[in-house]
Amino acid sequence: MALGSLLPELLPGGSGRTPLIERVARWAREKPDAPAYTFVDYSADPAGAHVTASWAETDRRARAMAATLRQVTGPGERAALLLPQTLEYMMTMLGAMHAHVIAVPLFSPDLPGHADRLIGAYTDAEPAVIVTTRNALPHVEKFLADHDVPRPKEIVFAEEVDLALADRWEDEPIGFDDLAYLQYTSGSTRRPAGVEITHGNVTANAAQLWSGWAPEKPNPELVSWLPLFHDMGMIATMALPLVNGDHAIYTDPVSFIMNPMRWLQLIASRPGRNVYTAGPNFAFEYVATAATPEKIAGLDLSGLTTCLNGAEPIRPSTLSVFADALAPAGLRPGAQAPGYGLAEATVFVTAAAEDVPPKVISVDREALTQGELRLREGGSELVSCGGPCGQLVAIVDPETRVEQPDGRVGEIWVHGPNTAPGYWRNSERSQDTFGGELSEPGDLPAGPWMKTGDYGVVHEGELYVTGRIKDLIIVDGRNHYPQDIEVTTQEAHAAVRPDHVAAFALTGEETERLVVVAERNRRVPLGRLDLDEVEAAVRGAVNIEHEMGVHDFVLVEPGGVSRTSSGKIARAATRQRYLDGALPTTAARLASRK
Repeated sequence: MALGSLLPELLPGGSGRTPLIERVARWAREKPDAPAYTFVDYSADPAGAHVTASWAETDRRARAMAATLRQVTGPGERAALLLPQTLEYMMTMLGAMHAHVIAVPLFSPDLPGHADRLIGAYTDAEPAVIVTTRNALPHVEKFLADHDVPRPKEIVFAEEVDLALADRWEDEPIGFDDLAYLQYTSGSTRRPAGVEITHGNVTANAAQLWSGWAPEKPNPELVSWLPLFHDMGMIATMALPLVNGDHAIYTDPVSFIMNPMRWLQLIASRPGRNVYTAGPNFAFEYVATAATPEKIAGLDLSGLTTCLNGAEPIRPSTLSVFADALAPAGLRPGAQAPGYGLAEATVFVTAAAEDVPPKVISVDREALTQGELRLREGGSELVSCGGPCGQLVAIVDPETRVEQPDGRVGEIWVHGPNTAPGYWRNSERSQDTFGGELSEPGDLPAGPWMKTGDYGVVHEGELYVTGRIKDLIIVDGRNHYPQDIEVTTQEAHAAVRPDHVAAFALTGEETERLVVVAERNRRVPLGRLDLDEVEAAVRGAVNIEHEMGVHDFVLVEPGGVSRTSSGKIARAATRQRYLDGALPTTAARLASRK
């Protein structure tokens, strides 16, 4: 049975439904001096320099940016954001949405590890204008000179926009079907696709997220470090606070990676507030490791109402270590909210209920690979991602297009006002993803449904995600989820770095062959590393746990397993590097030391 229901107020023609961008002007009228967005700059001050814009200032700066963009480009043209994550980034996004210019949220070209993603997204979007800063200009100029990418008509400097232009800006009607921005996918391969996010999509998804996740409690505030060029960062940090006029406090991802305690310190610095935050699974694991008793001494996290864990597969062990590490600082047992989403649905699809501890079930792995959820003590653990709000989620057999009953595994399909109309300039892929039609709809809409490409199952009214369809490994006629093999690998030997393993298949003459690529754990010195021992441990563990052989095992140096911008394991990209012979193997590193 499908989960969720459609909220009438979020559908076309719904009462009181206005584009989200118009909320900026509303809050500027109702509470002009209240803080809207605060950026915490750790590069300017290690203690964090706070730069705040009130709602009145936000409204004025966004309108000035809108007027500036319309001076150099027209409605429907693209503006690429190639600037660091600052207050100017937020004002540029809001300004582009005012101006009917399609924003392309990207990043400064000097951001390490994202060159292929930037080239692919920028080239696909063909922006008419680049918005950057004076400090980032040398990086932008080098990017344009070094790569065969389209040249913009103009370059706008976000910090130099004339605020007087706001007085001459006249709002134009915004349609819900008008494109607001292109959200480029995480890039699990080298060719990211631009998801077309309309004003209706972002308006609906922010309201859905607020209704299903954000705390309906006094004095709510958002704290975030998520990248604004990523779907979760865009909706959680920019859009969600607009729903209720909340204060959003954010820093940049590099500052978080350099010192994850900054995330907790910002949360604890808001006494008397109900704080909500979000992040991918790796971030919660990362901060739990950093949060030693000495470092959390004096921190009060009792005000952390909700922290949404999403954007990548959620590990049950992460929920436990995060809760255990931060309980002494007052973290509530029900603060963690596992969820599920993707850019094609704007971002938010489901989330666990507020103030309820995360639900984890133990299932029979063999039955699951055969498409059936069967509870079994001591089996594989799955985390509940809760249910949807304001949209429908169905589990569908991708071959027959028939909805599956509870307890049967199928592809997760989504229907609602938050599902995007398609991919930028890619009609064939758009139809394949967004044109799903149920062959036996019954009481459900026949279509269009958005096909997520993820396997999932419904149990007791909640969604459990089991894996990616394209990543499924089939050996000797048996299905295997790669994440199960990856967990087995990292538990096989201390030399394997946790959460940095990629399992994938190669096509053989008669069946697929399993390849496992794992990063070396930095805590194991090269001088004490026995590659044969590590390989034997991994091969033995996989054989025992999954009853299959490993065709090839490769231990690589830290950073050798490709990841997406949201931190997910990029199995397809790692597979391609394996085939190209481009992996930084530990064996080669050891050979170079001799």
